Amino acid sequence: MQSRHAPNATETFFTELNERLLEAGIALFRTSCGLLAMHPQVFAYALRWERGKGTSLQERSYDLRDSATYRDSPVYLLHHGIDALRRRLDQEETPLDFPILKELKADGATDYVAMALHFSTGQINYISWATDRPGGFSTRELCFLSALIPLIALRLEIMSAYRLADNLLTTYLGTAAARRVLNGTIRRGEGERLKTALFYCDLRGFTKIADTTDADDLITLLDAYFDCIVDPVTDEGGEVLKFIGDAVLAIFPYHEDESAACCKAMSAALQALHNLTLLNERRRAEGNEPIRAGIGLHVGEIIFGNIGGARRLDFTAIGRAVNEVVRVEELCAELGHPLLTTERFACANCGHKLRPIGVHNLRGILRGAELFALAEENKILPPGAPVPEPA
Repeated sequence: MQSRHAPNATETFFTELNERLLEAGIALFRTSCGLLAMHPQVFAYALRWERGKGTSLQERSYDLRDSATYRDSPVYLLHHGIDALRRRLDQEETPLDFPILKELKADGATDYVAMALHFSTGQINYISWATDRPGGFSTRELCFLSALIPLIALRLEIMSAYRLADNLLTTYLGTAAARRVLNGTIRRGEGERLKTALFYCDLRGFTKIADTTDADDLITLLDAYFDCIVDPVTDEGGEVLKFIGDAVLAIFPYHEDESAACCKAMSAALQALHNLTLLNERRRAEGNEPIRAGIGLHVGEIIFGNIGGARRLDFTAIGRAVNEVVRVEELCAELGHPLLTTERFACANCGHKLRPIGVHNLRGILRGAELFALAEENKILPPGAPVPEPA
């Protein structure tokens, strides 16, 4: 996974720690630290400080856990029970029994020590130090570094706890809701009114799919389907609020520029349908039936906030606009279109040809709605907006 370039609090702490040790006379050459992530996509965060270069942070995927790189490293031993490991790299008799040791020696390191960081939760992380000073670390320096371990572990555990809360809230609530919760918007009934373009996508025939698909294969299919929908939404700056079974509710909030929000939602919808087309091509090649989805687009005001029982709250969106976009999508299958918008949404004029298909009743809503569909569903639209698969 890629490195992150904007320093966060953990990186800043790690830089200051090593710079102060350097100022104290410990000739550090390179320091590494690994923190288990508790993230659905990230196995661990790897911090690396180098003298004169500062700190970099990389996200390691779960593939690392089963790799030879991990199994053939001192970190594997630290995770499995040893408290520390040292190798004098300036002595010929020292075994270079890990690839990292050969790399460090080639870069001029003379001594290497890795130490376990024990968190109060039982989680084991690590920190490793390397020096290029002739003679390696002194006994006094090693004792000093060892004495620092409980303090470093405590500081990193506090930082990791905050990162964990942020990761989990963002993953399960979404970025906007997570920010509100972390900023203290946690009381039941607290909420705010938002003007937003709304995006609602639903998988057709899911009951039949669920009845005829193995449970593991069904989860794989749903993950692939949600990737098709969620990635375009987030790429366009939208916020996924809810997974309702096999449906996705997303919003594109705005303050003044309603047209821009609608155009982002439209772009996300067209890309999502194009992604589904590509997914279906793969499914057909594998001998599987294609899947179908409908997308409804609308614009209006919602209430975004904490709703629920005293002991179980949900950060969600409510309001007439939410009900309407769901009802618009329901008509996709009935009217034979993969995408439908309301008249107000269509007025945004996003550069995609839409055609009116008449006034239709929305289930449970008193007034009818003028609906619009893509004018040319089987041809290529303007660049950047591939045409969706026909219903």
